[in-house]
Amino acid sequence: MRRTARLLTATALAAAAAGVAAGPAYGGDAGSLQVYPSTVVPGSQVTVNTAGCGDRGTAAGDAGAVGAGTFTLAPTTHQGEAIGQFRVPPSAQPGTYEIVARCAEGDRRLTGDLVVALSVAHEQVQPRGSLKTGVGGTLGTDPVRTAAGVAALAVAAAGGTWLLHRLARGDGI
Repeated sequence: MRRTARLLTATALAAAAAGVAAGPAYGGDAGSLQVYPSTVVPGSQVTVNTAGCGDRGTAAGDAGAVGAGTFTLAPTTHQGEAIGQFRVPPSAQPGTYEIVARCAEGDRRLTGDLVVALSVAHEQVQPRGSLKTGVGGTLGTDPVRTAAGVAALAVAAAGGTWLLHRLARGDGI
């Protein structure tokens, strides 16, 4: 049992040391290209940023896949980020396109995805018209029925008040 525990401990330590030497295995902000918004319609402005080119790094962006050509990513006041913009041409077809940037120093290649759609799903649409609840409303089609309903409510309220008053005085119902 002790021998198995030692073997497992040694294996775990070796794996941990290999993980530290290899660096993080997740795709963090430093190695990717953020595309905002990630889903657009043709003719939209797109902003691209990355922290993968170092503190003062610049990059050459390529949006040729979507037909927008090249653009430049320049350093910003944010810690180590470079930012650039391009416009999706009005003739762009719906689909997913890879946007690429190459860092000026180190020739590092960064990628991000841009989705071109005919309409963007997150746009809010304001409701119009009335709801068909089956209950009716004050703006119904028959003003006589509306007036009759209001009168019935007034009579019921007055009758209820009169009954409560009699009960409070002790007269009974």
